[in-house]
Amino acid sequence: MRLNSHLIKINRNFIICFLVSAISSAILAQIFDYLEHSLLTTLTIVWGYIIYFAIFSALFYLDNRKRYHNMDRAEIKKEIISLISSFGLGEIVYLSIRWPSLYYFLEINIEAFWASIISEIIATVCYMVAVTVFLKRIKVFEK
Repeated sequence: MRLNSHLIKINRNFIICFLVSAISSAILAQIFDYLEHSLLTTLTIVWGYIIYFAIFSALFYLDNRKRYHNMDRAEIKKEIISLISSFGLGEIVYLSIRWPSLYYFLEINIEAFWASIISEIIATVCYMVAVTVFLKRIKVFEK
């Protein structure tokens, strides 16, 4: 099995973003743990998205700026559409796991910090698997 360097970079970026987002979301959840659980769950997830996508966008740009500079517009457009599609699929998986699991953990009185960390780990692993499988299946980075 040949490792695809682009998929490795994307997964590396997922992990970096996950770590920063998970920790900052967990801290936010702990600070605002007095809020009603559905509001706290939503606030925590929105904050995580802000952090995650800010960092991921920067890392993705840094990893691909030279590569995209040497590609024609049609190839770039096709690849970006494929990436957005796979990330969109991953987000559906992520949100369908993250929101209910965080809410549930809060409801059973797990401390907000740990509830956020645990649900983030579960949702992110599922997200990474979904995106990686989808990108490999549609052969986004294959020439």
